[in-house]
Amino acid sequence: MSDSIVIIPTFNESENVERMVRKVMSLKKGFHILFVDDSSPDGTSDIIRVLQEEFKGRVHLEVRTGKLGLGTAYIHGFKWSTKAGYKFVFEMDCDFSHDPDDLIRLHQACIDGADVSIGSRYVRGGRVSNWPMKRILMSYFASVYVRMILWIGIKDTTAGFKCYRREVLEKINLDGVTFKGYAFQICMKYAAKKHGFKVKEVPITFIDRELGESKMSTGIFKEAFFGVWKMRGMDL
Repeated sequence: MSDSIVIIPTFNESENVERMVRKVMSLKKGFHILFVDDSSPDGTSDIIRVLQEEFKGRVHLEVRTGKLGLGTAYIHGFKWSTKAGYKFVFEMDCDFSHDPDDLIRLHQACIDGADVSIGSRYVRGGRVSNWPMKRILMSYFASVYVRMILWIGIKDTTAGFKCYRREVLEKINLDGVTFKGYAFQICMKYAAKKHGFKVKEVPITFIDRELGESKMSTGIFKEAFFGVWKMRGMDL
């Protein structure tokens, strides 16, 4: 039994999922993976089921009915993982924008004392690759905007590459976190800080996806823009 599980939400990731599994399974630390798939019509879950036979007990799959959103996928995964007894619970995208090799560094940051470690683009040593300057600036100043409103002292507030100690997820009111996109990522960090947990940013290189389609939308951006004002009064 591993002490660490990586939650990866999927929707139409058939081009990436096998490569991702094989990469994570090849790491020296014995990570497990939980895929939360929103009934991908491209057969993503079928590929995962085949891989489950090869990596018995290390690759898990939860299939949900319909496209329900990133945030609810992670909440589903958090509840599943804490119930299963994992000590360290990770968030990661399936499209290789997050380098699986950095899982080791995020894990080490929590071993060294952090309650939450964040793969950060905007601390010293972090960077973004293959993004147009306009998108980099929009992302960077979005984090500035969040810090001004929530005062959480985190440079990369929308980052989705993270490691949580189980105690953090058990303390946060997960049912109270109702956001689906970037606002979900912001809210989880805000909740962790609000409960007094230690957050550490670890520099990473974020690489834009090469295969598959981005899930970014105007609705996700609007949710984050207005959602930060709601968070201050939420029961987290």
